[in-house]
Amino acid sequence: MKILALADEPCQVYWGTDARTRLAGIDLILSCGDLPHHYLEYLTNYTTAPIGYVNGNHDREQPGGCLCAEDTVVKCCGLRIAGLGGSIRYDPHAEHQYTEQEMTRRAAKLNRAIRKAGGVDILLAHSPARGLNDGPDFAHTGFDCFNRLLDEHTPDYFIHGHVHFSYNPALPRVVQRGETTVINACERHLFELADRPAPAPKPAKGLWYRFFSSDPVR
Repeated sequence: MKILALADEPCQVYWGTDARTRLAGIDLILSCGDLPHHYLEYLTNYTTAPIGYVNGNHDREQPGGCLCAEDTVVKCCGLRIAGLGGSIRYDPHAEHQYTEQEMTRRAAKLNRAIRKAGGVDILLAHSPARGLNDGPDFAHTGFDCFNRLLDEHTPDYFIHGHVHFSYNPALPRVVQRGETTVINACERHLFELADRPAPAPKPAKGLWYRFFSSDPVR
């Protein structure tokens, strides 16, 4: 199965008259946010692959013809995909921005949905996890609660955006955190995973021991 992960910057490779040829053979497209809604809608015209997405901190409109994974587990192409969009709150009036405590409440609800689904194969987010290729400035700080989700459920992939490579060209595109492959999808990243039978439930590890962060609300 070929999966195309996108985030933050529209990729010109897929924005043109040869988009159908470029997208041929891709089975699933996942957007980590901050892409123009009309860009994702454009892609739906040139591929039969489903397009799943979460919101970035700059998104204002939802893309038509795409599958929203926000705050839920969606099953697509034999995969269980859980989504948490948005970034750390650095603008008190912005949409899709959250304090650590606010995101922890969302993650607690998603945790229950993941348990009900019997596990998760891909965690899709806009922000990275704290300390895992996040940025040095506050606006690009990752979330602690994402680390707890990764520790408890060990998805095969954690895919995020938000941290552009123009901010730090030395950042790796792909890293490993335990059993989870972590991908920064800024602009695009195409990867492949073996076709699999229907997923078997992963046993929960019981590490979700708190629903609220001890960090002060910022």
